[in-house]
Amino acid sequence: MKKRIFSIGILVWLLLLGGAHLSAQQLPVFSQYMLNDYFHNPAIAGTRPCFDAVSANRLQWTGITDAPRSYVLSLHGPIKSLNMGVGGYLFSDITGPTRRAGFSGTYAYHIKVQEKINVSLSLSAGMVQFAVDISKLTLDNPTDYVFASSYTSKIVPDLGASFLVYDFSHEDGNGNWWVGGYAPQLFPVKLNLFYNPQPTGRLVPHFYGMGGYKLFITNDFFAEPNFLVKFVSPAPFQIDIGGRVIYKNKAWLGLTYRTKDAMSVIGGYTYKENITFGYSYDITTTNLKTYSNGTHELVVGFRFKTTTSPSPINKEE
Repeated sequence: MKKRIFSIGILVWLLLLGGAHLSAQQLPVFSQYMLNDYFHNPAIAGTRPCFDAVSANRLQWTGITDAPRSYVLSLHGPIKSLNMGVGGYLFSDITGPTRRAGFSGTYAYHIKVQEKINVSLSLSAGMVQFAVDISKLTLDNPTDYVFASSYTSKIVPDLGASFLVYDFSHEDGNGNWWVGGYAPQLFPVKLNLFYNPQPTGRLVPHFYGMGGYKLFITNDFFAEPNFLVKFVSPAPFQIDIGGRVIYKNKAWLGLTYRTKDAMSVIGGYTYKENITFGYSYDITTTNLKTYSNGTHELVVGFRFKTTTSPSPINKEE
């Protein structure tokens, strides 16, 4: 029964792809956006005094056949002498017979506007491959010319822009507060995945807003409320809001709530200031909870060339 329900959903997706422009969420969702922050806002590149590598792995709606699986591997860091940051990520997002994969690179420039306030402006460019494996579907009409090929794919360019306003004035490179936005897939490049004289879809611009604040409670504990806002027309806004309580910058527990989707329990630990492990479990709050056993997400981070000095953009001029 579960497999049948999900297969119907995939078929509806394919029908929309064949007959109209795609207007739904095309990018993967991650619950631990506070650890996977560069993926959600590339202007993060260069805000810390070292290079960070992050691997994010998400298995969504376990218990449902062919449910979404998302993977991201990113690396970003500063060019200290030039007040710049660079970075890039690889990603793969698989749902049933559909696959979206690609890469993106980022250049960010940091401007010190006040003693403890900085602005990062960034541009990103990359390539995206959309693919559909028709052989994994059972069609009512296998001879339909639209699905003449058993496997079809399309590679298109992707451009994005982002900004971040932040105060990262502490010696460990962590910040008091930050707020920013990111717009990937800025240009609605047309797609034609199937045998059809007219384009059967397009990239849809997405818009992200994110922010957070560190509230120091004692010398050992601080709280980090944060949020992530997502919008893609014509879908409604989706908001992730939550927070963590962090002990000695090493261990944390937290909760996040995603509107019209799920509540997440998160926890993690940083080993010797260089290796970070984060895990989250999503409890589905929609009717899908009847069929889903929840969502698991694992994030592993590596920090290279850790220093105790602040980033150059925070030094006195």
